[in-house]
Amino acid sequence: MDWLSLPPMAALRAFAAFAEKRNVIEAGAALNVSHAAISQQLRVLETHLGAALLDRSGKALTLTADGEHLARALLLGFGAMEAAVGDLARSGQDRPVHVSLTSSFAASWLMPRLPAFRKTHPEVNLILDPSAEVVDLRPGGIDIAIRYGPGGWASVQSEMLLQSPVVIVAAPKLLGGKSSLTPTELAQLPWLEEIGTTEATTWLAEHGVGPARGAGRTELPGNLVLDGLRAGQGVTVTVRHFVEQDIQAGRIVELYAEPDTRGYHIVTANTALRPAVKTFVSWLRRQARET
Repeated sequence: MDWLSLPPMAALRAFAAFAEKRNVIEAGAALNVSHAAISQQLRVLETHLGAALLDRSGKALTLTADGEHLARALLLGFGAMEAAVGDLARSGQDRPVHVSLTSSFAASWLMPRLPAFRKTHPEVNLILDPSAEVVDLRPGGIDIAIRYGPGGWASVQSEMLLQSPVVIVAAPKLLGGKSSLTPTELAQLPWLEEIGTTEATTWLAEHGVGPARGAGRTELPGNLVLDGLRAGQGVTVTVRHFVEQDIQAGRIVELYAEPDTRGYHIVTANTALRPAVKTFVSWLRRQARET
């Protein structure tokens, strides 16, 4: 199709509106423009095509034979376009909001709050996809990723949802009553690490030590990491927000805290968000403010 040979879209749309209403005033109202603007676009179209589309000899404008021919084609074309756009919009509205997040964030922060979302937005369906792997955000796929880090990642939009430092924690019974241990001493203890992450290994390496032979390291889903932590099965690296109440109650001992400004971010693609996705993102922001 030679798009350059087509008349201006505004002129075609004005003509289609007139063909449907058979009145310039009603056509202008349908397009939210003045009747004078409709008349001007009709003349633009006739000039572009070099054809008389309107019979102006009577009291009211009517379509010529050429005008009727074009009107039938345009009404069919615009009707098909509106139907296709409507189908796509409805399809997008019906598709669940697909969220990629770590299992620890899902279990410790999101799941306790979801009943409130279901109550206020029963029309929005969700898919919660617990994974620590980096995901590709694209239309028709994963809509939102919730990830921990400094933010500012390339090729995506990110905003801070929940700022909280990383801490090294363990249950008192695992520590034998001690409230502080050196990294070397910690390396002698068993460690718990979320599947797909390297926080524990990285922290020990950054402090010049590695897991001691025989101490053991267990990799498991994030929600089970916290269960194992509270049961005294190992030392772990986690976000303070998830264990803050345990620390305050003395069920967990905070041994180290990393002084940085990292946190959990809402990450989306550089594309327009579907209404359902916007609804969920707005709800996440409100929940974080209340937290």
